[in-house]
Amino acid sequence: MVEKIITLENVSLVEFLGPDNQNIRQLAAAFPGSKIISRGNEIKIQGQTPVIARINEILSSLIEHYHQYGAITDRNVTEYIAAADDEQQERIIATASIADVIVFGAKGGVIKAKTPNQQKLVDTVMKHDLTFALGPAGTGKTYVSVALAVRALKNKEVKKIIISRPVVEAGESLGFLPGDMKEKVDPYLRPIYDALEDMIPAEKLKFYQENKIIEIAPLAYMRGRTLNNAFVLLDEAQNTTPSQLKMFLTRMGPTAKVMVNGDRSQIDLPTKQKSGLLQALDILRDVRGIGFVEMTAEDVVRHRLVKEIVYAYDRYDVQTQREQATRPFRDLYRPHPDSRPESDFPSTNNASLPVNHEQQL
Repeated sequence: MVEKIITLENVSLVEFLGPDNQNIRQLAAAFPGSKIISRGNEIKIQGQTPVIARINEILSSLIEHYHQYGAITDRNVTEYIAAADDEQQERIIATASIADVIVFGAKGGVIKAKTPNQQKLVDTVMKHDLTFALGPAGTGKTYVSVALAVRALKNKEVKKIIISRPVVEAGESLGFLPGDMKEKVDPYLRPIYDALEDMIPAEKLKFYQENKIIEIAPLAYMRGRTLNNAFVLLDEAQNTTPSQLKMFLTRMGPTAKVMVNGDRSQIDLPTKQKSGLLQALDILRDVRGIGFVEMTAEDVVRHRLVKEIVYAYDRYDVQTQREQATRPFRDLYRPHPDSRPESDFPSTNNASLPVNHEQQL
């Protein structure tokens, strides 16, 4: 175990250490394998050399912050700890032999493409400013997209992340939902929050959201905006109407990176309403500069049964289409059983019409 002593000079110990040394306690809690002891104007650090180096960097940043602003809060400590974690992860990424790492998670886990099509999605997003990702549930469209957005933010390629979804009920009628607007729409956006919480520490994620660096909002909130210098993700795009998706795509600023995710097999719009995603695929398929990635059941990374479920539904859809294509024409236009038979309607044959003798005269 190595020991290092830092001497605080021209620093108010009460302002720097916090009440009951709270700031130092918070720093020590972030490195449970080490010891941080404050005595007078000295701070003693004991632990392994790499850990001591990280703690020393954080304390140096806090000292600079104090000399600039005259005080240290528990939130400052949290932010500098998170910043040191980011720098550590960036150093690991720079020296890692794994070329396909997207980002490191909040707990240090590696987040990377797990299937060839997921890797194709990563490569396509790097090459195009607008990418459509299509595929069934469980193929990682949302998770990989959020990881790419977080990486772009950490690498300072963009200044903010904007994630949106259309608020459409999945076949149910939930009726009145209590609470303010955020509480009403948050359940629809829960998968986005889950992915972000896997990739960004809780305190830092809260800071990003409070400062609008990460913005999660329903699609209706995008109208009238210009989305610039941002990584913009539209999830569940199969539930947009044509006018909604056109509105979203035309928000794209000159320095934006945009992704549109959707699943053709899970459209929850009213029966007669055309999906904006399906229309956009027809209209934009040949536009240069737009990337398209098609994912299949082979890319499902959830429970193994999800893959079998997707296959079963695909077989059912193919069989249904085949039966409809071979059904006799007359069967497609059989009258509804509640409709009136032809005999109930008056004949249009002139011979059966009553004679108007006055007109004959």
